Amino acid sequence: MATKVFLITPPFTQLNTPYPATAYLKGFLNTKSISSHQADLGIEVILKLFSSVGLDDMFNQIIHTNTISENSKRIIALKSHYINTIDAVISFLQGHNPTLSHLICQEDFLPEASRFKQLDELDWAFGTMGTQDKAKHLATLYLEDISDLIVECIDPHFGFSRYAERLGRSASSFDELYEALHLDKTFIDNMLMLILDEKMKNLNPELVSLSVPFPGNLYSAFRIAQWIKLHYPEVKIAMGGGFPNTELRSVSDVRVFEFFDFICLDDGEAPIEHLCEYVDGKRGLDELKRTFAIVDSKLKYCNSSISPDYKQFEVGTPDYSDLLLDKYISVIEVANPMHRMWSDGRWNKLTMAHGCYWGKCTFCDISLDYIKVYEPVAAALLCDRMEEMIQQTGERGFHFVDEAAPPALMRSLALEIIRRKLTVSWWTNIRFEKSFTRDLCLLLKASGCIAISGGLEVASDRLLELIQKGVTVEQVARVCHNFTEAGIMVHAYLMYGFPSQTAQETIDSLEMVRQMFEAGVLQSAFWHQFAMTAHSPVGMYPEKFKVEKACSTGGTFANNDIVHLDKSGTDHELFSYGLKKSLFNYMHGICFDYPLQEWFEHKVPETKVDPEFILKSLSKEESLLIKPDAKVVWLGTKPVVDYFSKSKKGRQWEMAELKFFDKKGSFNLQIEKAQADWLMDFLTNAGPENKELMTFKKAKADFENCLKIDFEPFWYGKAINTLRHGDLLIL
Repeated sequence: MATKVFLITPPFTQLNTPYPATAYLKGFLNTKSISSHQADLGIEVILKLFSSVGLDDMFNQIIHTNTISENSKRIIALKSHYINTIDAVISFLQGHNPTLSHLICQEDFLPEASRFKQLDELDWAFGTMGTQDKAKHLATLYLEDISDLIVECIDPHFGFSRYAERLGRSASSFDELYEALHLDKTFIDNMLMLILDEKMKNLNPELVSLSVPFPGNLYSAFRIAQWIKLHYPEVKIAMGGGFPNTELRSVSDVRVFEFFDFICLDDGEAPIEHLCEYVDGKRGLDELKRTFAIVDSKLKYCNSSISPDYKQFEVGTPDYSDLLLDKYISVIEVANPMHRMWSDGRWNKLTMAHGCYWGKCTFCDISLDYIKVYEPVAAALLCDRMEEMIQQTGERGFHFVDEAAPPALMRSLALEIIRRKLTVSWWTNIRFEKSFTRDLCLLLKASGCIAISGGLEVASDRLLELIQKGVTVEQVARVCHNFTEAGIMVHAYLMYGFPSQTAQETIDSLEMVRQMFEAGVLQSAFWHQFAMTAHSPVGMYPEKFKVEKACSTGGTFANNDIVHLDKSGTDHELFSYGLKKSLFNYMHGICFDYPLQEWFEHKVPETKVDPEFILKSLSKEESLLIKPDAKVVWLGTKPVVDYFSKSKKGRQWEMAELKFFDKKGSFNLQIEKAQADWLMDFLTNAGPENKELMTFKKAKADFENCLKIDFEPFWYGKAINTLRHGDLLIL
């Protein structure tokens, strides 16, 4: 039976987990009873290449010349050792052969080339990592050595998580990519086509849809489309995904449509349903949704459909069937803790909310639908989808791929996870909102949150205001502290080179970052250089930010990244190496006492930041006042109660001792019997399993009604204060 839609992720994205776009679309197509099959051709090519047969073929392709580097000569000389070990190493990285770690860690099992020279530098960075982790890192270096050989001797475009990325990045003209597509196929291309050939024969699809999230997927997407056009000319081919959504919104080069019949923009559910209806003869080209196509020999943007987009509750649960979930490989490339999470382990991908609830940052593509159309998913539906995906994939790790997860929804999701007694681990991207109080962070931790990432960007209040980030450095520090104290890892995205940023502000920003690492409130970070994009406020109104576009004419192919001139005159490139080198050291807890000048080869200004700015920010007292509608949640267990009498000066009264047990120990409270009885009922009513959560106002009214005394002295007294250090949370 023919498949209606063949959904493809072209090489290469991630090695450890599927990119989720096709799983999202397959989940939607299921709700419409449209048959589909999906494939991540990236992992399939990697597994075919990195096998004993694949490496043998690869080595046989190499033509020996005098220009080959000493490193490549060494790998070629060790050919038999690579071929003999590769299958076992891949199996280990897939999690199927854990005992091999002992052999790998002996460091005489794997052949070693230039990548292993990093080991001396990285031993201290990785510390006393466990056998499994160390073996993963050594195996990763081994694969990277082979990759270096491939790049030098087989295919200069190769990369594990990208392929021919340079051809796709900022390609305002289609010329270079078009020329590359008319050259002979590379060894990697031919391997890809063998896999594609088999799938097309088995599936016989009517529509092939390629999701292209990154520039590093673009070349192979065109190669796939080119091959299908040649061998299956009757099959319609569409492209969607992050790259066309941002880069191809004004594509005008008709040569692109020698390869693709359609390019769809933004949310893919309605456009792909419309394409299926077009293939079935139920809809005309003009009635498509957000789709470029050739109409009457001319390129046209077809968007006359009156059908609305689907709401998030209508799109179904992402469906990961068809994908080789047990074949993905976990690698450990670098010591950065957040990058480690990206590349190690399998994560189910979900979204809490479509778009960004903030939607104001001036460097961001806030004019595009994927940012500006904000629509959250109900916590109960999210948990339903999580349970469904656990059943389907067997994996209990979730990466919520939000632009910025909303704090209120995170709270609701955490409570729903706890109510359902789901054992999961999850992480997501946030804004450093003041809403992330100590107690909310503790609740998120209790639900399985293990890490968050957020944009600190430029750690300068002037520039944060210009960015319209809606936060201050002090606020970010306090929020990072709350997450860290709760045991949740914090990763910060850092930016340099924002329009009008001075050398002084760059150095002051670095000093803020240094202090945050030294204070222990950041565990991971990464510096990015500012890039001006066409759909951001900076790109649309450069004069407001005192920058100029370097060229005014748009290209006929990709149009997103804009070369710009910063009138402030600061050469931001000069700071790149020093910022990254200092950060690498700070992430490993060293060199905090180095003068900032030591990281740079050129003269930089001295910082003007108070050397105790972050510590002072963290030491400020938080308000004890609680809003009447604040939610009160008890995450602890029911205490054991013993009653006893107490007497003093001839007066006797009833007392109670409450013994609380938590995961690590126990503690006791002694209070009057009447208060203890009320407290027992209160803790039961404040449990997360109750759909209607207890509020401070309700607790106060109930206490004063039952005991006829003021609530505040009791609430701010020793007993509640003790519980507040444990599992009693105010949200």
